[in-house]
Amino acid sequence: MARLLLLCAASRLLLAAVAVIPPPEEAARMARYVLHSCDWGALATLSAQEGLRGRPFANIFSLSDGPPGPCGGSGVPYLYLTDMEISVQDLEVNSNASLTVSLAQTPYCRKHRYDPQNPLCAHIIFVGSILKVNDSEAGLAKKALFSRHPEMESWPKDHNWFFAKFNITKIWVLDYFGGLKIVTPEEYYSVKP
Repeated sequence: MARLLLLCAASRLLLAAVAVIPPPEEAARMARYVLHSCDWGALATLSAQEGLRGRPFANIFSLSDGPPGPCGGSGVPYLYLTDMEISVQDLEVNSNASLTVSLAQTPYCRKHRYDPQNPLCAHIIFVGSILKVNDSEAGLAKKALFSRHPEMESWPKDHNWFFAKFNITKIWVLDYFGGLKIVTPEEYYSVKP
């Protein structure tokens, strides 16, 4: 199993290094491509913590929209969460959040020597809310997350981990010069990455 996971990870890195990214005029495809290429993102909440209440608070979370590979994933950002985590406590008070993912975490931007802030090093900002997945979707979330983050399977059971998804309501794409592009969730889910 470990050998298979290592092989999958190596093939994903190779695909990311040589893959042709969608052109700037295909913002919905770019959003799907970037999400599927990334293993983590910055989740921003409104803090419910004493001393920070009501202020923006960003934290890194592992995520996945499906197993690595050229199939493109579902487009749904899945997360594995516990109520013990600070941001999850914020979400219990206000489930609204934003999620940023960037090609800066892939070989693509390094290969082209793009700084993470360079628009050509595409990043996507999703706005929406975090929802616990229902039993019928839990299997899909588990497969998506554990295929990319196998360590998760051994995390302490007494932390009461649960599968969640980012329910996307708005999407901003920055992948070229000239400013952000707005993509609707309908456009996003209807394209093939």
